[in-house]
Amino acid sequence: MGQTALIVVDMINTYDHDDADLLLPSVTDVVPRVTSLLQRAREKEATVIYVNDNFGEWRSHHGELLEKALAGPHAKLVEPLVPDDDSLFVLKARHSIFFETPLGYLLSQQGIDRVVLCGQVTEQCILYSALDAHIRHLEVTVPRDAVAHIHADLAEAALRMMERNMGATVCDGDDLWRD
Repeated sequence: MGQTALIVVDMINTYDHDDADLLLPSVTDVVPRVTSLLQRAREKEATVIYVNDNFGEWRSHHGELLEKALAGPHAKLVEPLVPDDDSLFVLKARHSIFFETPLGYLLSQQGIDRVVLCGQVTEQCILYSALDAHIRHLEVTVPRDAVAHIHADLAEAALRMMERNMGATVCDGDDLWRD
């Protein structure tokens, strides 16, 4: 068995988009769980990769996205999740973390065959990323308490689809990286 990567999806965010009001309560709930996963992954020396939407800012890089999010009205949702110096960062433009990004190559180069997906949005980016990971023959784990949703019913259906159709392990975040 190879290595595991914790992938944090779209959590560097200004929440200046159409669904933000519906998303923010769930994000507020998952930030402590994602923070805990980051701490445990780092303690276990697992690879941590942030994959984040570039929000159409084609001249931006991850540092600029982070600065903008930290200067925004929802900075307290971003502050606990700031990447450390060992974290890797990939920008994406669409829902899947794999769509036209170098992530597949990066995972291969790092010997990673298991991805733990956390972040947002369960029924969109997490679902599509889990499918793309599955078709790349990666083992997928999704901690249900570390993924934020817009619509709870669709998120629950998405988690069931990931588990049933993609063989993903859907668990509680506390079940990961335990001795």
